[in-house]
Amino acid sequence: MNTITAAITAVGAYVPDFVLSNQLLETMVDTNDEWITTRTGIKERRILKGDKLGTSYLAIKAAENLIEKSGVNPAEIDLVIVATTTADMPVAATAVYVATQIGAVNAFAYDLQAACSGFLYGMSTASSFIQSGKYKKVLLIGADKMSSIIDYTDRATCIIFGDGAGAVLFEPNTDGLGLIDEILRSDGIGREYLKIDAGGSILPASKETVENRQHYVFQDGKTVFKYAVTGMADVSEKIMQKNNLTKDDVNWLVAHQANKRIIDATASRMELEEDKVLVNIEKYGNTTSATLPLLLSDFEHKLKKGDNLIFAAFGGGFTWGAIYLKWAYNKQ
Repeated sequence: MNTITAAITAVGAYVPDFVLSNQLLETMVDTNDEWITTRTGIKERRILKGDKLGTSYLAIKAAENLIEKSGVNPAEIDLVIVATTTADMPVAATAVYVATQIGAVNAFAYDLQAACSGFLYGMSTASSFIQSGKYKKVLLIGADKMSSIIDYTDRATCIIFGDGAGAVLFEPNTDGLGLIDEILRSDGIGREYLKIDAGGSILPASKETVENRQHYVFQDGKTVFKYAVTGMADVSEKIMQKNNLTKDDVNWLVAHQANKRIIDATASRMELEEDKVLVNIEKYGNTTSATLPLLLSDFEHKLKKGDNLIFAAFGGGFTWGAIYLKWAYNKQ
């Protein structure tokens, strides 16, 4: 009996229409295009506008795009996972609502939260469900409305983040394609360096927490940058060594789009040429859980059946890791 692996068989994506450019940010906070571009590689990011539109809106749009492109019957989807840091609300899971709205009436669904590593962790989770043999179609969505938790008077964070969503469908494969290996890590030392203080069980929402602007993202940029550079580069190099991959064997690096310098440092450790590194940070900024699937969507036309992809991410918590995946199809 052939070993079952979990292969990505379809991709979808959605980004809002509104573009928040560096030039527009210059009118909002004390910053400029050259400073942002030099330090982050970001030129613009997308922002979801509209009354009562949350992360579920982005996730539904990305899922619908995948369904339209692939022709998959939503009723055949077994499981819907939404990786997100910005759930619609604290209790009712966003994924459950998304599954119902897209017609995945036979699926169970839940949210997964691992900050910027959410989609990467979700890939491992989706793969495990497929490999168990109990499920045939797992829809993994990475979606975040980061604009809902960003303080647009804080130039340290508002220049970085944007809104967006991406989706992939995992299905069984017996030809050696799909998710081959993973190295996933976490370290609670990161809790103080990238967080939102209020709104949880430690510090519930109150008049004081709102007045003190404690419901927005706080980031110690220098510390997070240092850990991210080391963490992403280490696991990316280790997963190559673990699977006897040389730089010539790796076709594409699919790295979390938080900072161009972090991406470059990871590629350098892997000794990869620049043309093997997928980058779209200049268009979207850091969309947190959505960066990896947005890369797959933007560059789907370049991915060929059998290509070796290394995924890497680093997020708050701290959470990080790398995944080795063999691409399973050629775009029609």
